[in-house]
Amino acid sequence: MATRTRKKTAPKTFKAAYQILKTNAEELQNSNEPDIDNLMDTVEQSIAAYKVCQARIEAVQQALDAAFDEDADSEDEEVAAQDTTNEQDSEAASSES
Repeated sequence: MATRTRKKTAPKTFKAAYQILKTNAEELQNSNEPDIDNLMDTVEQSIAAYKVCQARIEAVQQALDAAFDEDADSEDEEVAAQDTTNEQDSEAASSES
């Protein structure tokens, strides 16, 4: 396996971090002999990339949860308003009888 220099900075996007993880995994799977000299660099780079991916996934999950909570709250308010309207209509119909 050829020795290559790895960047020490963490990737800034999910896509870049995911690509690093994918590339490092493929290199490790395809190597006949482990490159012990570069293993720590590979592991450190992979850990940094994993943390970026994990943080982004958690942020998206929180945003989705908040969006669905707001949507559910909005639907609950609409149902409550409809129930109130139906009750008022029923009371009006009863008083007219």
